[in-house]
Amino acid sequence: MEKFNDILQITKEIFTTSRGSHDWGHVERVYNLCIHIGKKENADLHVLKYAAILHDIGREEEDSSNGKVCHAEIGSEKARELLLNNGVEKIDEICHCILTHRFRGDKNPLTKEAKVLFDADKLDSIGAVGVGRAFLFAGEIGAKLHEKNINPDKIKPYSRDDTAYREFLCKLRHVKKRMLTSEGKKIAQERHIFMEEFFKRINNESEGKC
Repeated sequence: MEKFNDILQITKEIFTTSRGSHDWGHVERVYNLCIHIGKKENADLHVLKYAAILHDIGREEEDSSNGKVCHAEIGSEKARELLLNNGVEKIDEICHCILTHRFRGDKNPLTKEAKVLFDADKLDSIGAVGVGRAFLFAGEIGAKLHEKNINPDKIKPYSRDDTAYREFLCKLRHVKKRMLTSEGKKIAQERHIFMEEFFKRINNESEGKC
């Protein structure tokens, strides 16, 4: 527990300069979801605790590069060094979780714990909090509020047109189908319904409809 608390404090410090859409609040929510799902799935909570608090420590590098580098790859490297320096057990298992947690990544979660982290991280991108984070991120990069009639594939990421609605079309509406655990699928179903209703409503309201 002492090692975990030491790393927890180090990680918190890293997030003092993070963007609001990927701040310490996001890490805490993913941690809580990991523990909840991990218990349901009989996963290794030691691995999950470390993986959850460290999964986004490479995020600042990705943001500063406008998405040109992968925060999961950078994060797993940074996590390995931190874990080695603190004598934590099961480093390979923890780093695998971090390396494979990204929705747009090309590396698949192979272990039960990696699948739990993947689901927990994705669940925080949908539902009420997910919608809020999508708009927060759009504001952080200077995107406009909303544009209904768009071709999401023709819009450049990190541009003025990279709206929350584009994120919904490109990623968020597909999250439910990507869940890897039974509990993750259950939670995603309800959050997905709320999110779909929200974007239907904003499409109507943006045209002045009731």
